[in-house]
Amino acid sequence: MSSTTTPTATYLSSFILEDQTELTLDEVCRACAAQTDMIVELVNEGVLEPDGPAPGEWRFTGLHLHQARVAVRLQRDLGVNLAGVALALQLLQEMDSLRAQLRRLAGE
Repeated sequence: MSSTTTPTATYLSSFILEDQTELTLDEVCRACAAQTDMIVELVNEGVLEPDGPAPGEWRFTGLHLHQARVAVRLQRDLGVNLAGVALALQLLQEMDSLRAQLRRLAGE
C-alpha cells in the first residue's frame, strides 16, 4: 500500500514591533534592566522622545526600546556619558540610513 500525503501551507502574519508597541516608563526600565532615573535622563538629553507630557504618561515605541537598550549598554559597558550616547545613536541611525540608500541604489 502506498501512502499519499498532501503538502500543507503555513502562513505567517507579522507586524512591525517598532510601530505597534506602546510601552510605559516602567516597562522600558524592566526591559533594559535600568533605573528610572537613567531613562528619564535619556529623555531629558533628547536621546529618547516618548509621547506624553510627563513620565507617568510617557509611551515608548519598540524603536525607543531598542535605542534605550543600546544607550544603557553604552553607558554601562563602555562608560559613555549621555552626550556621547546621543552622538553614538545619531551616528548609528545615519549609518542605517546610508546602508538603506545604498541597497536602493544597488537595486536590491
